Amino acid sequence: MSQAFILSYLLLHKVITLELLTAYRFENAFRVMIIPKQHNVSFILFLKKFIYLVLAALDLRCCTRAFSSCVALGRNQPLKKEKPKWKSDYPMTDGQLRSKRDEFWDTAPAFEGRKEIWDALKAAAHAFENNDHELAQAIIDGANITLPHGALTECYDELGNRYQLPVYCLAPPINMIEEKSDIETLDIPEPPPNSGYESQLRLRLSTGKDLKLVVRSTDTVYHMKRRLHAAEGVEPASQRWFFSGRPLTDKMKLEELKIPKDYVVQVIMSQPLQNPTPVEN
Repeated sequence: MSQAFILSYLLLHKVITLELLTAYRFENAFRVMIIPKQHNVSFILFLKKFIYLVLAALDLRCCTRAFSSCVALGRNQPLKKEKPKWKSDYPMTDGQLRSKRDEFWDTAPAFEGRKEIWDALKAAAHAFENNDHELAQAIIDGANITLPHGALTECYDELGNRYQLPVYCLAPPINMIEEKSDIETLDIPEPPPNSGYESQLRLRLSTGKDLKLVVRSTDTVYHMKRRLHAAEGVEPASQRWFFSGRPLTDKMKLEELKIPKDYVVQVIMSQPLQNPTPVEN
C-alpha cells in the first residue's frame, strides 16, 4: 500500500472531522436560536451544509472500507497447521469426496481468477491434507499468494484477485464412511441375457469427450461402468457417475434412474484413458 494513499486518507479524515465539529457547534447554536423570518437564507445554507457533511461522511465510510481492504491484502500470515472440521450433509465415501473435489477443480478456474494460481492452490491443498506443511507453504510463497487469515479458505494473488477453497478440498468430513470393496461390488448379480430394451446413453467424460454408450434398461450402474471400460479402457473403480448433480451408486438400475432421452450423465475419471480392453458383457 502506497504512502500517498495513507496520507490522503489521514488528510480526508482530518478535514471531515473539522467539518463535523463545526456543524455540531452550528447545530447547537441553531437549536437555542429562534430564526427570524428574514434569516431563511441562512437556514437554507445550513441545510446545504448538512447535506454536504452527510455525503462527506458516506465518502469517509467508503474510504475506510477501501483502506481496510488494502490492509487485509497487505497482511500475510503463515499457513496454519490446523485442519478444518466439517460435517457433510450426507455420509460420504472416499470416492464421493474425490468426485466432489474433482468437480470443483475442473470448474473453479473457469469462473474467476488465474489458472496458474488455481493449479498452485490445488497442489498446496494436496500437500496440506497430507500434513506436508513446509511444501504447502513453499508453494504458496512461490506463487505470491497472500493468506490474510492463515488459511487456504480465503486467499489472494498479487493482483488482488480473491480465491476461496471449500473445506472439502482441505480435509475429509467427520461423517466419512468406508467405501464398499471391489468384492462387495462384484456381488451385484448379472442381468439376464437380452433382458430389457436396448438404448443409447449420452455420457460426458471429465476429459471433455462426449460419447453414446449402448446399454440395456436392466443394466446397473456398475454394469454400465463395465461397458464404458470396454469402450474407453477406464477401470470401473476409477469412474464416478453423476446425473443432475446426484452421485449414482453401483447398484442403481438404469430403468430406476428414469433418465430422459438425450440427457447427459457426467462421468468423472480418476485415471488417464488406456487402450480399450474387451470384456464380456
